[in-house]
Amino acid sequence: MTELHSTADAPLKVVLVLTVSPADRHLEADREEEMRSLLKTAGCEVVGVAKQHLQKPVGSTYIGTGKLEEVRQLCEAGGAEEVVFDAELTPSQERNIEKHVCCSVVDYTALILHIFAANARTHQAKLAVELAQLEHNRSRLKRLWSHLDRIKAGMNMRGPGEKQLEVDRRLVDQRIQDLKAKLRDIEHRKERTIASRRDVFKVCLVGYTNAGKSTTMNALTDANVLAEDKLFATLDTRTSRLEIDPTRTMVISDTVGFIRKLPHKLVASFHATLAEVIEADLLLHVVDASLPTMEEQIEAVEEVLEHIEAQNVPTIMVFNKIDKPHSKTIVLAFQRRYRGSVGISATTGDGLDDLRQTVIAAAHAQVKRIQLRIGIADGATAAFVRSRATVLEEDYLEDAALLTIEADDRLRSELASNQAIEILPDPDNQVDFKF
Repeated sequence: MTELHSTADAPLKVVLVLTVSPADRHLEADREEEMRSLLKTAGCEVVGVAKQHLQKPVGSTYIGTGKLEEVRQLCEAGGAEEVVFDAELTPSQERNIEKHVCCSVVDYTALILHIFAANARTHQAKLAVELAQLEHNRSRLKRLWSHLDRIKAGMNMRGPGEKQLEVDRRLVDQRIQDLKAKLRDIEHRKERTIASRRDVFKVCLVGYTNAGKSTTMNALTDANVLAEDKLFATLDTRTSRLEIDPTRTMVISDTVGFIRKLPHKLVASFHATLAEVIEADLLLHVVDASLPTMEEQIEAVEEVLEHIEAQNVPTIMVFNKIDKPHSKTIVLAFQRRYRGSVGISATTGDGLDDLRQTVIAAAHAQVKRIQLRIGIADGATAAFVRSRATVLEEDYLEDAALLTIEADDRLRSELASNQAIEILPDPDNQVDFKF
């Protein structure tokens, strides 16, 4: 259960191991830069880099024995205390590598969890990170008790090491269950909070870490969200009122940034936080337009959105940092690929008016006027409709109430599945908010 250990005064010296497939060699420089940024955020100093282009990992040690010897020599030369891999390792691989390099080994998942733990501020974020850490480290508990030997052999004769391991594992399992229960309670409260905003248009910022989501939110609102030029500066969801359209009530939420190979355990632990994404009416996918790896970062974010089943939420691509040096031709090509996308600079304000108008148009485009027929005695269904939609007109027949309402796509789908409601065509055949 190896973890990174460093202080502000004495950064931890580490050797970085990059394992890029031959097909992705063109991404190696960007991968190294990203790993260096992660390690800097974790308070580490890179004293050596070993690279190996793997078609597939070596079963027992992930990298070959020759490369392991190179890593060992880099550790000795640089006085490294730990070796950090850019890949997820199994517990046995970590043990075998440590035997070869005579140094502690940290895999990619442990590195990300370490950074999340350092940046967690709220009770919810701390619980989520602790849960992910325990689930990641549970299979590594045996390494904590390697100094305890079995004092007797034979059936039913167990030594103190095995007993302690069993006790420790039970404690970890119990803590995992407790954390899951607490996070479920938080998720239920989140669901109630989100449900209370049914009549509010919900916008959510998503994107790769350090793409500028928090800066964009600060530029659109007075939320004063923490915005730093470092990875995973924001872990907690922050919601603020979006004052851009007097005809609609809107809120905007900032969420945790995504990254390539984001550990699934971490995504699962942060499910309550990511509920804002799943329940959003509109996503603003913020992309750092100054980077040559835009496409790979977009794909990484879309993979996470698909994993949490938010891939069908309407999305506007927001290409941020257009004030920085970059290829305008490439950005224009991406904007043509993603229709309705917007280029902005959250720091200078360029393009923010276009973004506001695009959000307004998207909000209005989702709302249509429909007429419902509800049984005259069905007060519960009528009350449900009034709680979820703006009622424009009411009319009453002998056996039914006719309600003309404004409803977005999600509400229309929900109403269509309700057998107590009959959706009629709008008497004037009108659709509001055409742009």
